[in-house]
Amino acid sequence: MEKQENDFSKGSVVANILRLAVPMTLAQLINVLYNIVDRIYIGMIPENATLSLTGLGLCLPIISMVGAFANLFGMGGAPLCSIERGRGNIKEAEAIMGNSFVLMVLVGVILTVLGLAVKRPMLYLFGASDATIGYADAYITIYLLGNVFVMMGLGMNSFINSQGFGTIGMMTVLLGAIANILLDPLFIFVFHMGVQGAALATIISQFLSAMWILAFLTGKKALLRLKPSAMRLSRKRILDITGLGMSGFTMSITNSSVQVMYNALLQSYGGDLYVGVMTVINSVREVISMPVQGVTQSAQPILGYNYGAGEYGRVKKGIIFTSVVSIVYTFLIWSAVHGFPEFFIRIFNREGDLVEAGIPAMRVYFFGFFMMSLQFAGQAVFVGLGKAKRAVFFSIFRKVIIVIPLMILLPVLFGLGTTGVLMAEPISNFIGGIACFAIMIVTVWPELSGQKKR
Repeated sequence: MEKQENDFSKGSVVANILRLAVPMTLAQLINVLYNIVDRIYIGMIPENATLSLTGLGLCLPIISMVGAFANLFGMGGAPLCSIERGRGNIKEAEAIMGNSFVLMVLVGVILTVLGLAVKRPMLYLFGASDATIGYADAYITIYLLGNVFVMMGLGMNSFINSQGFGTIGMMTVLLGAIANILLDPLFIFVFHMGVQGAALATIISQFLSAMWILAFLTGKKALLRLKPSAMRLSRKRILDITGLGMSGFTMSITNSSVQVMYNALLQSYGGDLYVGVMTVINSVREVISMPVQGVTQSAQPILGYNYGAGEYGRVKKGIIFTSVVSIVYTFLIWSAVHGFPEFFIRIFNREGDLVEAGIPAMRVYFFGFFMMSLQFAGQAVFVGLGKAKRAVFFSIFRKVIIVIPLMILLPVLFGLGTTGVLMAEPISNFIGGIACFAIMIVTVWPELSGQKKR
């Protein structure tokens, strides 16, 4: 029989969300350190710091692709586990987790082989120049060799958090982040390995996180255990997992596609300097987005569990709380970035040309960030309640239908150059955020109020 720990249908909904949100948000912030710390240290390299940082920035679309597949199976399987656990179907919940694990490992190996085969032409396509290709190639080669550990570290931690063990999930990424912080300066500066040292530190750190996750999920404390008997792939489970995970996957893949477009277009209009600026902008965005993503992702298992248990009133309370917190946070952090852009830029690079170009670029790019809260909240509800198609649509809608066309058209039609490329993001935040949240309210709220059936 199922243990009664972490019954999300009991107690305050807000307290349940916060109990997961605090450690998960800390975990999200710590998780950013894997790549952020690399960029901070690389920005301190005595020679060619900007070129090295730009080379690392060119690898971000590939890193995002790896994260996309981790999201496909992790964010696809974990909410389904929560729903099945809420229904009391423990065997099926464990089978979903086992299938997700096998898919991560298999796809991780495939991505490593394909990535190593096409890395250089891909990097040139992503905006590399002859001056930056060596740095980008050196970093991504090592990163791809440890790709399976990255997949496991990112994807399987969702199954720890979905069971209510937020603190254990935080410890997973804390372990890797501390290792990365310690190994980065050792490999980069002591062993003079440069960007290769940064990549090696990241992979070793992800390996340690992956081993920690496997130890917990196969141990006695887990409510749902990772068992060989649950790893037999089922066509229905694969379709269910990938169907629900398609939202997170699509969001990551479209983010990757947009990063490629940004790098290529900024290389065309502004050269290597603006590709470096975009690397800093991406780094800042990762840091400031993590808290709101921590809250919305921690709400998903709570919403899914109560939805599966038929506690619709509790689901509504969870939606309201998540939405309010997301809106307030994103408005405050946007005010900070708009008011003090130089502070955020200098965390990653202190060279005069990049700082000078980066200040107006930051203000343009992040202008509509506070409207992203509506998309964060709306997507979290769709994923948490297992409504995959709607979640996928809004992932595609904002990035593919709005951002990419605007990035191409604004610089050409209005002669705005790099500013036009950057303006696409805030415009999409307003349109996409409002559309996602409004459709969530119109479609989900009546169902939770008993006005229509599931």
